[in-house]
Amino acid sequence: MFENLTPGQEIETTVVAVNGETIFIDLNAKSEGVVNAAEFSDENGVCSVKEGDKIKVFFMGEIRGELKFTARIKGEDADSSMIENAFSSRIPVDGHVEKEIKGGYEVKIGGNRAFCPFSQMGGRQKEENETFVGKTLPFIITEYKEGGKNILVSNRAVLEAERAEHIVTLSKKVTEGAVVEGTVKSLQSFGAFVDVDGFQTLLPVSEISFERVNDISTVLSVGQKITAKVLRADWEHERVSISMKALAEDPWSSVSKKFKVGDKFDGTISRIADFGLFISVDKGVDGLVHVSTLKDVDRNTNLKKKFKVGNTLSVVIKEIDAENKRISLVPATSVEQDNSASSYINSQDDGETYNPFAALLKK
Repeated sequence: MFENLTPGQEIETTVVAVNGETIFIDLNAKSEGVVNAAEFSDENGVCSVKEGDKIKVFFMGEIRGELKFTARIKGEDADSSMIENAFSSRIPVDGHVEKEIKGGYEVKIGGNRAFCPFSQMGGRQKEENETFVGKTLPFIITEYKEGGKNILVSNRAVLEAERAEHIVTLSKKVTEGAVVEGTVKSLQSFGAFVDVDGFQTLLPVSEISFERVNDISTVLSVGQKITAKVLRADWEHERVSISMKALAEDPWSSVSKKFKVGDKFDGTISRIADFGLFISVDKGVDGLVHVSTLKDVDRNTNLKKKFKVGNTLSVVIKEIDAENKRISLVPATSVEQDNSASSYINSQDDGETYNPFAALLKK
């Protein structure tokens, strides 16, 4: 399968064993390939791959009888021939960012100096006040001229390639209907951006809860861990939207059990429209008082001046259409007024004195 390898050729293969400083990889041949374990180890020296893992590496050549591979060329080990080979084969190579100069950065790769334009440093979304000077970063050599005296490199090309590979992996896991966990990265008026495995998804404000959310900061905070369902996954355009609401019980499913036509209650005005007032019936359930049923109101009345969100209004349920998620309400006397009237009636009902007003209220 991996016969006649050429320097710079990229292959995907399986880890056969990890032994100390060496990773052995399967070449489907009598011999095995070797990779320096340090290339897959963190700052504490812990190797991130194990036997059976799939990895992608570049063929460097046969060195002292071994078929050497690399995830990327270490800058301090790179001589001119290795750098030229990295250029022709597009093998990533580590470089140390020495300083910022006009138009970009000076990068040292082995004994050579290269130039990285500002536009080619970092990913598409740079962190605020992000600094690069003093760091060792991976680069792709995009130009190699004058025997290495003129070298142009790109850090962004490496990050974009890694991102593309990550997107392919994510697209197989983050599919429509999947349940994912993420971390809130930022809050906007229209929703929140949520990091799901290194990819920013959108949680629209309308998909946070069945209850109306007027101020997103009252229900979510940056750094908060959430669980949500994937609504749409357009990986071609790299757009994914998620919903917390989709995992919650729809309050409309129990409306018919909790309420009935004729129920009277004092509700809170949740929203005001030109055609009427929306009243909070239950968490996530609003009913409508149509403008035509309101007293002292006509087509020219500005409802937003006459009523305020948060105010209380006594209403009676006129109609319930749970299937279409609609409740029709009409204004009513307040519960307080009803209680006062009842008390007055009872106080006058002593069996001796006839009070025509009380009798009328009874009727």
